[in-house]
Amino acid sequence: MDLYNHIWNEGTLPKDWKSAIVIPVVKPGKDASKSNSYRPIALTSTLCKVMEKMIPLLLSLRRGQASVSYAQSLLGAPETRLTTLSNGLRIASEETNQATCTVGLWIGCGSRYESEKNNGAGFFLEHMAFKGTKKHPQSALEQAVESMGAHLSAYTSREHTAYYMKTLAKDLPKAVELLAEVVQSSSLSEADIEQQRSVVLRELEEVQGSLQDVCLDVLHATAFQGTPLGHSVLGPSANARTLTRNDLVEYINSHYKAPRMVLATAGGVNHDELVGLAKQHFSGVSFEYEGDAVPVLSPCRFTGSEIRMRDDALPLAHIAIAVEGAGVASPDIVPLMVANSIIGSYDITFGGGKHLSSRLARLAAELNLCHSFQAFHSSYSDTGLLGIYFVTDKHKIEDMMHWAQNAWMNLCTTVTESDVARAKNALKASLVGQLNGTTPVCDDIGRHILNYGRRIPLAEWDARIEAVTPKIVRDVCSKYIYDKCPAVSAVGPIEQVPDYNRMRGAMYWLRF
Repeated sequence: MDLYNHIWNEGTLPKDWKSAIVIPVVKPGKDASKSNSYRPIALTSTLCKVMEKMIPLLLSLRRGQASVSYAQSLLGAPETRLTTLSNGLRIASEETNQATCTVGLWIGCGSRYESEKNNGAGFFLEHMAFKGTKKHPQSALEQAVESMGAHLSAYTSREHTAYYMKTLAKDLPKAVELLAEVVQSSSLSEADIEQQRSVVLRELEEVQGSLQDVCLDVLHATAFQGTPLGHSVLGPSANARTLTRNDLVEYINSHYKAPRMVLATAGGVNHDELVGLAKQHFSGVSFEYEGDAVPVLSPCRFTGSEIRMRDDALPLAHIAIAVEGAGVASPDIVPLMVANSIIGSYDITFGGGKHLSSRLARLAAELNLCHSFQAFHSSYSDTGLLGIYFVTDKHKIEDMMHWAQNAWMNLCTTVTESDVARAKNALKASLVGQLNGTTPVCDDIGRHILNYGRRIPLAEWDARIEAVTPKIVRDVCSKYIYDKCPAVSAVGPIEQVPDYNRMRGAMYWLRF
């Protein structure tokens, strides 16, 4: 942070940050003897990339001020205001006096709320959302959005669904009106459903080509087998072929309830105006369940297990290993974030080699262990997956698995002050860098209100990160990792993946 503050105050960059090393990397499956089989990769300073992410946020927080330190950016962050309507719908906003804004509706439902019969209904609805409403047919809806120069989008995850629009601040009333129509009055015509059915099936085929997505979906399927968290967000192709209009209507009536909705905005918005718009367009959203049958999430049991999908025709192996992590509201979430920051990530295009800060990244570079790896923590309302995902050559699987599990054991036993200090600085920079623009901030607001009932400010995150000590990291990692049964998923040429009992045996040391 001292380096970043010095650069910000002086307005000069280190000379090394202004140059890059260009390395040609052969494209997967291409003939290495041909020049057009290579793509150029520019290696620049990692610290410089982090700085690039931080600058736009710092500028937006203190427009017109000559310089902003990291501490000032935390204190100067705008307040998130929260109001609840009589039907339970919550309105949250962050005002930053910008010319643009992002407004969206975040709903507490996703694939975890689906059964095996209707798995994929939420994703199907996401596709149907922009195919017209009872008031605006598809062409009129698209014209209304384009006439504002806006961007309308949506996504579905395991526990959340979001519909949001980025537009000029002056067009906020129209944006809220269109979002209300999309969510409450989607036409769901049989013709549109059949048209989107083929689109969804085509997307399912495309996702099979993204081996990272496949590997992580399979990891959830084995780790949470027999529970709703084992469902994929997209659902199986069999369901995509058989879902009916009644299934979609039943899903909306069961889950699109006002207390589970958050109308979130960020940018050039006025909170009082937004509350007025919400009362006008969302007061009619129901808060009652048929027969008072309020859906309650059942606990999702974690199972130490493995799934292997061997395909020797693939060029690289994709492997993930994970243990049960903490839920979003757990006090252990921040120490686990610091622990993951210690492990870090690596890509073969990174510069640095033996000078990389992460020990596992240094080993990966020096020993050529893998093409890439990343530590991840997928958190849900009451549980999570804490793991490492890596892509490697089929002959390096055993070595990479050994060092990945060794990194976990180091977290439980030998974490040092310098490890934690470096990880905390990287984590703070990452948290600030992620909130670059109105759309990431709006998404952060929506998810926080659903998860915590409030927006956790950056200053509070900073204080919680700063409170983490090496002993806390060791204790929390021992609680979640040490001598626990892992879940493992492997896709590709995976003959060298160790036997499960051997991987289980590497989850503890016969020394401490």
